[in-house]
Amino acid sequence: MRWIAILSIIFLTAACELDATAPSGSISSGDVIEVAEIPFGAEQAQVTRVIDGDTIDVAINGQTFRVRYVGVNTPERDEPCYQEAVSANRALVENQTVWLVKDTSDTDRYDRLLRYIYVGNVFVNATLVYQGYAEVVRYDPDDEYFTYFRDLEDAADAADRGCHQTTIFDDGSYTR
Repeated sequence: MRWIAILSIIFLTAACELDATAPSGSISSGDVIEVAEIPFGAEQAQVTRVIDGDTIDVAINGQTFRVRYVGVNTPERDEPCYQEAVSANRALVENQTVWLVKDTSDTDRYDRLLRYIYVGNVFVNATLVYQGYAEVVRYDPDDEYFTYFRDLEDAADAADRGCHQTTIFDDGSYTR
């Protein structure tokens, strides 16, 4: 009986730790990551162009902004799996109304907005990692979902999904 109590405590502790790193109510539904609700402070935008696997152009109140996805990185134009990552991103966001959520920083050194992206309840950044088309990258101070994304990447790698088959993400680093 004592072992059951100890195992229950361990299980509940582990569950609480996972919830602390994942968006509220996030679940894997097929090949996408969904959330119960879009985080507070989200800003609505219309995708006007998919630039690559982790960058889009959006229209907000008639103005165009370039948006770089927070916490993830996809292969560049001259790297293996580039086109597959672009196609995966395009399938999720092309011509869609999206919700943009800021972590800490507003823009990067190239004046791109830094945001988490949602289409309906689909968490795009997380979905690209889960599908294996993006790797997790820690860009301090924007690291709210770093641990969660790392867990998703480990699962994608173990399942050999997406770009993991090419070993493009096997540099052993979470920083750029």
